[in-house]
Formats: sequence, C-alpha cells, structure tokens
Amino acid sequence: MNAVVLLSGGLDSSTVLAWARAEGRACFALSFDYGQRHRVELERAAEIAAALGAAEHVISKIDLRAFGGSALTDDIEVPKDRIDAHGQGGEAIPVTYVPARNTIFLSHALAYAEVRGAAEIWLGINAIDYSGYPDCRPEYLEAFQRLADLATRAGVEGHGPRFVAPLVELSKIDIVRKARELGVPIDRTLSCYDPGPDGVPCGRCDSCIMRTAAIAEA
Repeated sequence: MNAVVLLSGGLDSSTVLAWARAEGRACFALSFDYGQRHRVELERAAEIAAALGAAEHVISKIDLRAFGGSALTDDIEVPKDRIDAHGQGGEAIPVTYVPARNTIFLSHALAYAEVRGAAEIWLGINAIDYSGYPDCRPEYLEAFQRLADLATRAGVEGHGPRFVAPLVELSKIDIVRKARELGVPIDRTLSCYDPGPDGVPCGRCDSCIMRTAAIAEA
C-alpha cells in the first residue's frame, strides 16, 4: 500500500515514517519549505527520508511568512524557559503556533496522495505532550477525514485517503521508546524551534525541554 507521510525532520514525524515502513507501506515523504526560521530541518528531513527508506521525498514550497503571526514565520521571539519537563507553565496556545498550518499541509498531502495513489496519509500530531495547538487534536483530524471523503476523487469514488496518526495519544516518553524500537536515528532528528545556523538545538524552547526530558527518562 502506498502512503504519504508528512515529514518535518523532527522526532515525531520521523517515528511515524519508520512506523509506516515497518507496517509495509511504500512511503512518499512530504516536507514543507514554508518560510520557517528553522530551515535546517529540511536538510534533516531529506537525511531521514533516505535513511528510513522512503520511496520518494518531495519538498513543497509555501510562503507562510507572507502572513506571519507566528514565532516560527515572523520576527517574533521564540519563548524560552517557559515550561517544565512536562509541558506545564505556558499559555494554552503559544506564539509558536502557525495559523492553519496543518490544514494547509494536509490539503497538499491530499493532492499528493491522489496523484501517487496513496490510500493513507500518516502524520505525527500529538495531543498529550504537545504545545496546545488546536490542529493537533483527534477531533480536528476526524473533521478533516470527513473533508477528504467529500473533496477528493477518491472520496467520491469510495473513500478518501485514510489519515493515520499513531502518536496522537502517546506521551513523549513513549514516542522516544517507539523511535528506538523502530531504529529511528534520533540524534539526527531536529525538534528545536530556534536552532543555530549549524543546526545545534537551543535547548531552551518548549520542544527542546520536552524532548530532552523524554529522552532522559526513556
């Protein structure tokens, strides 16, 4: 079975790619150059796609800096040292949320899936140890599944591509354990919101704090 896998180059999406490959899927990895400040993640995504045996890796260019509104796509400081190892201490929806990002990404994934004949779209959203993003919740994905069934040729002819989010209810610790089990090169993944030019993680953003704690505990 062909599957599209959204691949950012981070720990979660790399684990999902490895998981899909372990389930016997021919994986078409899709990454986005969307104007993010942490563009080194695209280099890591290409490396991960090759290491985990993706059948193809496409980088789609979208300029979300044209809209801004996020610390990842605008001249807004990335929050540092605002949460503890369990993700507690920050506001409900942080400034690192990129408006409608997953909706934009999944729309592209639907088009890619139809062209490649993919029956599934795998993605690494997580509703437990994540940062409170509204487009990382199970109910969001359920709503988008209904859209896929209505808005695609595959949906009209039977059923749109099925969304698979195996990490949605896993803790970050469990994700690290699964990554190790699946042979993900964790040290090559990049989860930092504000890495240096050489790709060194800042160690202080929300993502770095939660990742470091989970790896240590796992």
